[in-house]
Amino acid sequence: MKQIIVSGFGGQGVISLGLMISYAAMKEDRNTSFLPSYGPEMRGGTANCSVVVSEKEVASPVISRPDLLVALNVPSVAKFLPNLAEGGRAFIDADMPVDAGKGRSDVIAVPLKQLAQANLKGQNIAMLGAILSFTELQAASAEAAIRDVFKHKPQFIDSNLACLHAGMEWAEKNVR
Repeated sequence: MKQIIVSGFGGQGVISLGLMISYAAMKEDRNTSFLPSYGPEMRGGTANCSVVVSEKEVASPVISRPDLLVALNVPSVAKFLPNLAEGGRAFIDADMPVDAGKGRSDVIAVPLKQLAQANLKGQNIAMLGAILSFTELQAASAEAAIRDVFKHKPQFIDSNLACLHAGMEWAEKNVR
C-alpha cells in the first residue's frame, strides 16, 4: 500500500495530479481512494489531496504519515514533511524560493520548469513522471490516465505525455 499526499497552491494542478495517480491505479485494477482538500479560493489558496493505492481494500482515505509526499510550495513542505513516514520520500519543486527540505536524504528536488519546458501548466505531469516509480504504478497506466483526463482536449495530450516522459527520464538518471 502507498499513502500519498500531494500539496501546493490552487492552480498548480495538485488535485489533477492526485486524480491521475488514482486513475492510473484503477487502470491496473488496484484499489484506490482520493480525498481532495482545498479552500474556497480558485487559485492561490492552498490545496492538497490524499491518495491511497493498494492491492487490498482501502479502509480509510485519511493519511497521517505519508509514504510519498509531493510538495509544490513552501507551506506544504512545512505542513507535511514532518509527518513523512520512516523510509518515505518527499518530492519538492526545485524552484522553491527557499531551501525548505533541501539537503535531507529523503527529499528530492525536481526541476519542474526545466522538465515541462514550454508547457508550464504541465509541471504537475512532469512531477507525475518523477514520482511514478515510487507509486509502484506502470508508465502505460499513467499514459492512459493522461489520455483519459485530456480526451476532451486532445490538443494537450502530446505535450502532457512529453512532460510525463521528461519526468520519468529525469528520475531514472537522478533518483536512487
